[in-house]
Amino acid sequence: MSGIAVIGLGAMGSAIAHNLVKAGHDVVVWNRSDGPVDELVAAGARRAGSVAEAMRMPVVFSVLSDDQAVAETFIDSGVLAGTPGGTVHVNLATVSTGLARQAGAAHAEHGVGYVAAPVFGRAPVAEAGALNILAAGESALIDRVQPFFDVIGSRTWRLGDRPEQANIVKILGNYLIACTIQSLGEAVSLAEGAGVDSGRFVELLTSTLFPGPVYTGYGSIIAERRYRPAGFTTVLGRKDLHLALQAATDHEIPLPIGQLLRDVFDQAVAEGRGADDWAVIAEQQPRAQAV
Repeated sequence: MSGIAVIGLGAMGSAIAHNLVKAGHDVVVWNRSDGPVDELVAAGARRAGSVAEAMRMPVVFSVLSDDQAVAETFIDSGVLAGTPGGTVHVNLATVSTGLARQAGAAHAEHGVGYVAAPVFGRAPVAEAGALNILAAGESALIDRVQPFFDVIGSRTWRLGDRPEQANIVKILGNYLIACTIQSLGEAVSLAEGAGVDSGRFVELLTSTLFPGPVYTGYGSIIAERRYRPAGFTTVLGRKDLHLALQAATDHEIPLPIGQLLRDVFDQAVAEGRGADDWAVIAEQQPRAQAV
């Protein structure tokens, strides 16, 4: 049995923690609200009274929402100063490359290992232990946490020794999903306008030209206008799009489609669709009325 803490028990964090418990690991959990902690404790985890207590475990996974949450919890709080040397913190959040560099430096200053490991896969994929893990950091640190990655994921992609290398790949992956949603919305809208059944249209596309989970999953959501419950919200999608645009500015690489998508996401949020699945940006494209 190995010891690990999981900090942040949203849908993804809870699924990851449950799988680690089921695999027989000694799992300590912390969350801002008690409900998810109570569920994990009932399943066999142990409760941490604070982030600092959780950081006493030899390996710590954190699954937080954004740059601000990560910075407040681990950098601005001073918690790293009291973390035992040799602890490895694995950050599974999608954060900016700038925050990844800042976090790496802050952890190194206190002798705490830092690995960036954002993932591809929604909550059901996490529940199945089939995430694709994008890992970057010191090779020896990734080796150390690989047994835990093997529990929560189907494959670990090692992308470099600098944490920000994993984060830019995750950001670009989400950027390409947003581009796909936008193009699907345009195509479905035109198909409907021409009198073609949107469900049949998507089935054809995903069975021939564009097989795979992105076109199949988002194509069916768009065709059915099924935006609740959200697997990934419009607000989070907009956040990740802005991370891509920020990285593009840093590297002086233009993203013209990204500029278009910024307006689309902003409009969707302004219209009150922030809690819907981010596939709802397809509704910014004029569409035939559902029958």
